[in-house]
Amino acid sequence: MPPLTTHDGTLVNAVYGFVAMMLKIVEDFKPSYLIVCFDRPKPTLKKQMYVGYQANRPKMDNELSPQIPIVHELLEYMGISIYEMDGYEADDIMGTIVKKILSEKDTKRKSEKEIQETIIVTGDRDILQLVNENVKVCMPVLGLNQVKVYGENEVKDKFGITPLQMIDYKALVGDQSDNYPGVPGIGPKTAKNLLTQFGTLENLYKHLDEVKNERIRKILSENSESAALSKKLATMITDAPIKVNFQKAKIRKWDSPDIMAKFEEMEFRSLIPRLMGKTENKKQITNNKEQKEENQKQQMSLF
Repeated sequence: MPPLTTHDGTLVNAVYGFVAMMLKIVEDFKPSYLIVCFDRPKPTLKKQMYVGYQANRPKMDNELSPQIPIVHELLEYMGISIYEMDGYEADDIMGTIVKKILSEKDTKRKSEKEIQETIIVTGDRDILQLVNENVKVCMPVLGLNQVKVYGENEVKDKFGITPLQMIDYKALVGDQSDNYPGVPGIGPKTAKNLLTQFGTLENLYKHLDEVKNERIRKILSENSESAALSKKLATMITDAPIKVNFQKAKIRKWDSPDIMAKFEEMEFRSLIPRLMGKTENKKQITNNKEQKEENQKQQMSLF
């Protein structure tokens, strides 16, 4: 987002961008529940496991970090649940919440209302390992104006492997963003071929003698520890010690005076109609423009 400040000079461009994106998600998917997960600044368990984990990531921009508490404050005004925990990435919190939703779904009686589908909105492909018949991942292609929703079939079509095999795939090819090695010399195509044949990393190593390519067999043998560590780092934590209040996560109406006043205070006036569910689609905007032009022509004819 371009620089955007309030009348007192507070920079809020990231806050505005975040809220605008979130409102679009709600407009598009019309969820009954909404949860936002954040990273924390303290080192994570995976960082303790491997000192090089995410070592190449750039530090957060100095203009961005002061805006995160403002985002928190605005979400609290809107009654939106926030989950975060020291030692855990936002991904781990998401994974844990998804597991709790599925666990609750299994224990619910059919006569009781339950969460039928979970959609995770993120740009991180690691999350795709959570995809199943009840969980989908929405990823931005060009911002949120163009998105791709991944179910099980979409993951298979795009990557040639199942969602759960994304973990084994990362164990073999590594991850430059998170900075763990995988198996040096194993690229995406070889990894997919191996997983198609053997299914999992563990099964691959159990049947290593069946790998026909001698070079591949050798580098797999020499880098077994790296592969095992990479799989641990690629595997999302789904048992973070958090308690989730799903009742609190239900979306409330956002047209209350206190929320409106907060948006006025932040000078987010263009977002206020969207709080009330008043959005114009492209056809409406075109029709309004044409009507305005017609009115102008009629006014000019009076002269």
